[in-house]
Amino acid sequence: MQNIPEVKLGLIAVSRDCFVISISEGRRKNVAKACAGIGVNVIEIPTVVENEKDALKALEEAKSAGCNALVVFLGNFGPETPETIIAQKFAGPVMYAAAAEERGDNLLNGRGDAYCGMLNCSYNLGLRKVPAYIPEYPVGDADDVAKMIADFIPVARTLIGLRSLKIITFGPRPQDFFACNAPIKALYDIGVEIEENSELDLLVAYREHKDDPRIAGIIEEMKEELGTGDTYPELLPRMAQFELTLLDWAENHKGARDYVVFADKCWPAFPKEFGFEPCYVNSRLASKGIPVACEVDIYGALSEYIGTCVTGAPVTLLDINNTVPKDMYESEIKPKYSYELSDTFMGFHCGNTPFCRLSAGAIKYQMIQNRLLENGNTPDFTRGTLEGDIAPGEITFFRLQTTADTRLQAYVAQGEVLPVATRSFGGIGIFAIHDMGRFYRHVLIEKRYPHHGAVAFGHVGKALFSIFRFLGVEDIAYNQPKGVLYKTECPF
Repeated sequence: MQNIPEVKLGLIAVSRDCFVISISEGRRKNVAKACAGIGVNVIEIPTVVENEKDALKALEEAKSAGCNALVVFLGNFGPETPETIIAQKFAGPVMYAAAAEERGDNLLNGRGDAYCGMLNCSYNLGLRKVPAYIPEYPVGDADDVAKMIADFIPVARTLIGLRSLKIITFGPRPQDFFACNAPIKALYDIGVEIEENSELDLLVAYREHKDDPRIAGIIEEMKEELGTGDTYPELLPRMAQFELTLLDWAENHKGARDYVVFADKCWPAFPKEFGFEPCYVNSRLASKGIPVACEVDIYGALSEYIGTCVTGAPVTLLDINNTVPKDMYESEIKPKYSYELSDTFMGFHCGNTPFCRLSAGAIKYQMIQNRLLENGNTPDFTRGTLEGDIAPGEITFFRLQTTADTRLQAYVAQGEVLPVATRSFGGIGIFAIHDMGRFYRHVLIEKRYPHHGAVAFGHVGKALFSIFRFLGVEDIAYNQPKGVLYKTECPF
């Protein structure tokens, strides 16, 4: 199942009719050539837009070419009404960028004035209330613009995906985990569909997959992935049956949408009725680009999908869970890294992190639920977690969330997973984010974020910030450096 879109990007040049059209056309060709040089595919739209009819013609050419995202390139000053009509009438995300002047000996007939034209373009987009992606510094030569377009692609991929995404849930949120859910109206505001189901619906569908002939093939995939981590081989048939249940549900219930994620209730009833914990299966679907958020965390699933689209790779969802003990910090972190103790924490969940994101993984049992549901005895149905330390490397911790009164807010914080053994259980890692302590107090606590955060493996804050801005999120928080006070931070 292809669960993230492929971006087919059209490049449209615009030209103000009092400028020489060849200036814009030639600069467009140079941008396309520069894109090819860095492996970015763009479809050149032949019509250079000077007026409204040209805009409609160029849009039709883009549609015929299968474009689902556009770059409108101001090769010169540009016609502000036609160029903004393009974004108004196009169904996908649109980026605007402008050409820098090329040579000091060509500033008479060769000057384009796109630096000025970009101001009018932005002004007219605002008048029409048309959202658009505008790079941080949207003016440059062909090589500069090609790099801007490369940055735009993961943003466009995410925005296209969200417009055709359905979040499928099973069960209500667990008691005392209310923070894992939130009003769903904001989903509709950004174009996301939701389908809510009972846990019984899932159980019935699971039972219908008993003796499914495909189970044997899934078991072999699991064995190959797990290797020596296949500690409970007798569980694999049940887990393979469950994996097929979710995959079939996604295919049969996506309806008018193209992409699907899940937010499932995984305890306390699930393990006893299904006979295992769903964590390993959830991790496998995340590896396939179909995140399954724990504890019916709808906005966690949404955030995971955003991370999947941005990176094109598996992500995870973790609790911002526990502090690093001082003795571990003093002996294993302080001598090697420039982090304070309050910059570090442990990110944990029972076992939903993809196998490829662990240093080493194995099927284990959920220790906390074993205490709760099996009285701490030899584990039976609380088995099925995928556990191990998360592999070290760069990460971005983030979340898109709605408040109780349905206002969208988000946070983004870049950091890393340290190569330090956690000595604990679950899918877990020691995370380090500069100024995390202040961020924890004045963003996560102050703005009432839940304990779950999505984790993208890499530094992708720039793309996430752009996506949230495009979606109209006004409150986008980040880990502010020392000397930059949060609104609620005491200055004394």
